[in-house]
Amino acid sequence: MGHYVISPERSQVWIDARSNVHPIHSSTDGLEGFVDLDLSSDGTVDLNAPSSGKLSLPVDKLKSGNRMEDRELQKRIDARRFPTIEGVLTGLEKADEPGSYQVSGDVTFRGVTCHEQDLMTITSVDDDTVMLAGKSRFDIRKFGMEPPRVLMLKVEPEVDIRVEIVAVRES
Repeated sequence: MGHYVISPERSQVWIDARSNVHPIHSSTDGLEGFVDLDLSSDGTVDLNAPSSGKLSLPVDKLKSGNRMEDRELQKRIDARRFPTIEGVLTGLEKADEPGSYQVSGDVTFRGVTCHEQDLMTITSVDDDTVMLAGKSRFDIRKFGMEPPRVLMLKVEPEVDIRVEIVAVRES
């Protein structure tokens, strides 16, 4: 079993939301955590071996470039009570496209845990590095959060999240 530690400075999260005024884009590094999986000689994940993983993102890293929007977001998230977004890998299955997997797990945001699943690619970069990439759409109301409103700005409840995670084998 390979134990890979997420490289916070090499991993990236993009969040895209829509509002009645303009699109809202945010990107950040700082993901922490690990993924345990076995890779076959051809670089694919050995699905006969158990896989696990956990990741964490500090919510204070979420920045849109607009201080007023960022302040409102931190308030809506209740960042002091819920300082991180957490994810736990609970399942991994082969998908139709080569290198793609149906990944399922539990996402905890604002103290609410929801089971989610979507496609990810898992690629062996070299003998000691894997890259996981995927995207998903979340309705923040499932996590008990009402969409932010700032003056005339009304944010839509669905947000698109994209991740590129680089993890390095722990020796």
